[in-house]
Amino acid sequence: MSKEKVVLAYSGGLDTTAIIPWLKENFDYEVICCCIDCGQGEELDGLEERAKLSGASKLYIENIIDEFCDDYIMPCVKAGAVYENKYLLGTSMARPVIAKKLVEIARKEGASAICHGATGKGNDQIRFELGIKALAPDLKIIAPWRMTDVWTMQSREDEIEYCKQHGIDLPFDAKHSYSRDRNLWHISHEGLELEDPANEPNYDDLLVLGVSPEKAPDEGEYVTMTFEAGVPKSLNGKEMKVSEIITELNALGGKHGIGIVDIVENRVVGMKSRGVYETPGGTILMAAHEQLEELVLDRATYEVKKDLGNKFAQIVYEGKWFTPLREAIQAFVDVTQQYVTGEVKFKLYKGNIIKAGETSPYSLYSESLASFTTGELYDHHDAEGFINLFGLPLKVRAMKMQELEK
Repeated sequence: MSKEKVVLAYSGGLDTTAIIPWLKENFDYEVICCCIDCGQGEELDGLEERAKLSGASKLYIENIIDEFCDDYIMPCVKAGAVYENKYLLGTSMARPVIAKKLVEIARKEGASAICHGATGKGNDQIRFELGIKALAPDLKIIAPWRMTDVWTMQSREDEIEYCKQHGIDLPFDAKHSYSRDRNLWHISHEGLELEDPANEPNYDDLLVLGVSPEKAPDEGEYVTMTFEAGVPKSLNGKEMKVSEIITELNALGGKHGIGIVDIVENRVVGMKSRGVYETPGGTILMAAHEQLEELVLDRATYEVKKDLGNKFAQIVYEGKWFTPLREAIQAFVDVTQQYVTGEVKFKLYKGNIIKAGETSPYSLYSESLASFTTGELYDHHDAEGFINLFGLPLKVRAMKMQELEK
């Protein structure tokens, strides 16, 4: 009789490497590793040899960069989804597409369970598991860090020793470093001095994608982008797909110290956590998109879209991607994007994105209306009647208060 199979979300790091022999020893599973490439870069080097050496029967490396960009990043950009005014959802929006791919591999392999290495204190356990439950409610979910009666390792030293006991001698050391998560959109940093909000981040050691604004060039750099229906189409005159545009913007933004955010955020599980996020390309793309939107969206639509953008951010942050509510808000947002077409220009300078003009065939800006001269569509005398009616509730209340005070 063949063994039951488990699909392990595998990063190649110490945690998920130690989980391979642990799954075999405690559950007698056949372990199939699945590494989802969302743009981690060199982090994927040497994974196949490491997974097999650790006891996995198979390793899938699934490149989903374009799917991630087109179907997960861009809906968030179009919605203007920013969590708690700062966080551009880099980790949050990658988790549902990873969960989707894990389910696909589990179905392909006939696996009965999916295992992840997220901790019991973080948001990722929620995001992974809500995604899996929504797509494959019959699959068992194994979360070692919550299984404290079976998972007895408490430190990197414990994990390294466990691997050695199982004949796995890997190039990991026990030195504690920042806890990081990286994909094409961003890289997050937690741990070390960041655990105390009173400490200033050590940016010289911390930054990976770029430099601090102080170390950015003294000369600014102009950038031009075009959009069609809310989607970026070209950068500095060169047409590219979304993933290529984000890659180029990462290089430009990193060079000029763009997109470094230090935030104390409210996790879904109830605690506050402090982290530093580098999102150079994403910060530029969001700013460029908003720059064009303010030209083409009417006031009422813009107002509602802002509110729903905040709601969209909360939904994504909480791992509720595969829900009717996310689909409904995204449908609203897609309607608002029909005319978000045009060109924007801006300058990158020492952490700043400075607007340098925008044009659109669907611009609602009227120079004759906005200027101080009187145009055909606007009679200054009309403003008096409008103000009288617009301010009528205020005036009535003030008159009543005066009456009561007598």
